This record gives sequence, C-alpha cells and structure tokens, in this order.
Amino acid sequence: MLNLYITSSQKKQGKTFITAGIAATMQSLGYKTSVYKPIQTAGKEINGFMQSPDLTFIKTIDPYINSHFSYLYSSDSEPVIAAENDNETIDTDYINNEYKRITSVSDCTIIDGDSGILSPIAPNLLVADMIRKLSIPVLIVTEPESNAINNTFMTIACALEKGIEVRGVVINNINEDCPKELLNSITRTIEEYTNVKILGLIPHLSSGVTPEDLITAILNGIDIESIFNVKIEKLDMN
Repeated sequence: MLNLYITSSQKKQGKTFITAGIAATMQSLGYKTSVYKPIQTAGKEINGFMQSPDLTFIKTIDPYINSHFSYLYSSDSEPVIAAENDNETIDTDYINNEYKRITSVSDCTIIDGDSGILSPIAPNLLVADMIRKLSIPVLIVTEPESNAINNTFMTIACALEKGIEVRGVVINNINEDCPKELLNSITRTIEEYTNVKILGLIPHLSSGVTPEDLITAILNGIDIESIFNVKIEKLDMN
C-alpha cells in the first residue's frame, strides 16, 4: 500500500496544497486515493454545518478523492487546546483504527497533518507519537525562507528521535524572484547535514490553479516514486 503522512516545518507552508496535488496525481495515475485528516483545527461553519476547509479544498481539486476526518474543531489553537475547549480528548487508538479502515479500501492513503509534529494532541502525546503509532513515513513541506533550515532540521530531528521514517523534503511556493543562492543553500544544507533528500521543488502557484496545472506541477516538480518508495510504471509512459 502507498501511504504517506505530509507535515510541514511550520504553519502556512502550503502543506495541504501539496497534499491535494499529490492525491490528485495518484488518482490520475489510476490509484484509488484517500486523504485522511485525523485532526482539523480552524474548522469553518458553512450553511450551519462545521466543515474541514482543508478537505473542502482537496475536493475542489478532485471530487473523486475519498476524504475523511476524525476530530474537527473551530478553534485555531493547538489540537490539545482545541479539544479541551470542546471538552474532548483526542484518542489515538480511534485514529489508528480509522486509519486502518481507510487504508483497507484504498490503494493510496495520504494523511494531511494539521500541526507540526511537535504539537501536543493529548496529555503527554505529540503528533509525532501518533505518527509513530500509525507506522507511516513522513514527507516534510517547507518554503524557501530564512528560517527554513532551522525549522526543517528540528522537524527531521524530532521524527528520527521518535523512530519515524522521513522520506524527504519538498520546498514549496518558490517565487520567480526567489534568490538562487537562498534556494541552493537550503537544499544543500538540508541534504548535507541530515542525509534527508530534497524530493521536490514546486513553484508558486495561485490559489485558483486548475487541477490539470497542479498535477503537471507535481509530476514535473516532485519525485513521486521516491516519496512513496515504489516504482510506478505509468510514469514512464508520460
């Protein structure tokens, strides 16, 4: 099975954008794809119903992608605080069972993380602990900013300390005016000091990007076979 947890080095790095692109790409390659969001903070009320804005966006890219969530909160706080505000406790056993159920009916399951892996989700539990329990590799999304190296290093170090496999890093939202020296230094330093590969470089894309253009950007910019650690024959036909 092709399963992947997508996280980011910090908030607002376009993680869900990358999740949507990879999911739509796998769907276009013939894989029955599901996106699972165990925890969604900053939920939005639409027509009287609380909805996941991240899963809603993913559905606009490909309505045939199966989408699921377990916990949905209106608060934009850390998950443990958002749950406390609603008098709930996030149950990782429940999340693990839901993950198994979803993967059993999917060729490809992508988990779209809500917060960084150091975020607390329940007393004495971090997102990283949940990932370790799920036994799923992670892909880290970052942007070409001055603090990208430090934040990515911390995410990688935490994952490795918890025994989590880090498949690689994707650098997202690269503007045309991004200094080449900055981009090159981020790429070189991450690979040299962590032995984790940069598996994707994605240019800036507008929020109104078409599904076709997003899939093209993913196919051209991300090493799909490496992030899933599998040979995909259909890629050789493109």
